[in-house]
Amino acid sequence: MMIKKSPCAMALAMLLSWLVAMPCDSSAAPAGTGPRAGEVSRVIPAVNLARSGKTIPAAAKTVVNWQDLVNTQVSARARIALDDGSVLNVGSDSSIQVIKHDAGAQQTELELTYGKLRTQAQKITKPDGKFELRTAAGVAGVVGTDFFVEYANNAMNVIVFEGLVKVCNLAGVCVMAKAGQMTSVRSGDNSAPLPPQQATLDVLVTSSNDTNAGAPSGATARAGPHPHLGVWGTVGILAGAVGTGLGVGLTRGGGTKPPQNGCIASKAC
Repeated sequence: MMIKKSPCAMALAMLLSWLVAMPCDSSAAPAGTGPRAGEVSRVIPAVNLARSGKTIPAAAKTVVNWQDLVNTQVSARARIALDDGSVLNVGSDSSIQVIKHDAGAQQTELELTYGKLRTQAQKITKPDGKFELRTAAGVAGVVGTDFFVEYANNAMNVIVFEGLVKVCNLAGVCVMAKAGQMTSVRSGDNSAPLPPQQATLDVLVTSSNDTNAGAPSGATARAGPHPHLGVWGTVGILAGAVGTGLGVGLTRGGGTKPPQNGCIASKAC
């Protein structure tokens, strides 16, 4: 005796078969993976990426996505090439998160949790474009420049190698630092950033060395990708030329360096 299946039962069976056979998009990439922001161009081990709860060892050509956290260990360095041509030089024992990097819209947001970062940012030409680096103490906003930021001991120290950087505390009180100047702002209070003052050569060289991931083989060590050196570009050449003479003190952060307590030179806190 032949048992006839109802049209509804047959349709249900076909639907279930189709659902089982259909690939699941959620397995194509780890949950929480954001759009691409750039890639690692050079590392001095050990450097890791934290993504969607997983730790990924970083190497040259490792893709960096939105929301990725880049962590460097002691004596490690990393260089990250963002898709708009900007370059991030991450110092040792540092942690930076790429919150957002939309190359087309020129919208970049970075967060330095701790450590040191030197940034060579592309010039902002879009009306709504921005390039911001945040710490727990304040925000550094740029139009297109070469600058260094350190966050340690509840203080954000900023040194400008080229261009202008607007440094603000979390209450929105700001100062404008230009090439060759440095300033500092503390977290935990509403005091304004310190007035910008001239950075010493020792400070410029040390901050450059502390974030130097190394030059390509056979190339002259220099600070940044800019074809024009200018006054502050020569600091990179000087850092490479005198690195051996300065020794471990510079390469490991010794000698004169940006104040970690938020005070500049002899100014009292």
